[in-house]
Amino acid sequence: METIIVQPPGPSRPGEEDVDRPELLHMGPGDEADFGRGMPGSRAVSIVLPDPGISRRAGRLEAAEDYWRLSNFSRDTAYVVENMEGAGEYLTVAPGRLGAPVPFEFSRVVLPALGGSVDFKVFAPQHAYLDEPPPLGEGELTVHPYALDATAKYFLVLVALCEPRLRDPSDGVLPGAGDIAERLRPLESCRGLTRSAVNYHIDYLAFAKLRLDLGDETGADGNSRTGVKRARLVSLALRFGLVREEHLALLPPRRRPVPQKSRA
Repeated sequence: METIIVQPPGPSRPGEEDVDRPELLHMGPGDEADFGRGMPGSRAVSIVLPDPGISRRAGRLEAAEDYWRLSNFSRDTAYVVENMEGAGEYLTVAPGRLGAPVPFEFSRVVLPALGGSVDFKVFAPQHAYLDEPPPLGEGELTVHPYALDATAKYFLVLVALCEPRLRDPSDGVLPGAGDIAERLRPLESCRGLTRSAVNYHIDYLAFAKLRLDLGDETGADGNSRTGVKRARLVSLALRFGLVREEHLALLPPRRRPVPQKSRA
């Protein structure tokens, strides 16, 4: 059974030919593969990362049944494993850590290098999922802690609020109520959406649906309070997968910026 597929890094400079790209590395349960710079006369590595800032043997991958493990052989450098399907989700493998389990299906392993960073991709297509829910037992039914209606207008507001972070996890700027109203107005159901209505939906999400505990994080002014609510909503929605990339299809197409004519 094939567990993971490793895609080594391609050409390091833009415009380089892709004919010498290393082939995909297929690994099954129990297989191991070292990665690093590699050098003649030293132990060969399966995944070559050609940067002088990368150790000869920087680490190791080990395929398990439906996931994989990463070992970091560095004494002072941490490695990052990014979830290529998540909104900025990642885990850090500390120096010297052996056999750290990686739960992501599509991952990018990033190592700091002299050229900025070097990365390679790991695909784990054999993840196992529950075919059907377990039979109901006696007693009261379980109540979903975050029961959201994906057809409701408040959910559109939440998706629009999360959109920048979903498209670019490094984007720290969240849209304001006016921005969200303008983003959603092309939809037939949101033609009359106002800034005040968006703020109402944000309050409804924060206090009724997701039950945020803002505590002492809010300031005395309303702008500070609204900013904290928006940030906490986005954090919780992305952390628990309440809003995902497929939900972006609910939003209207984004307008392309019109190029401005240069003056003679």
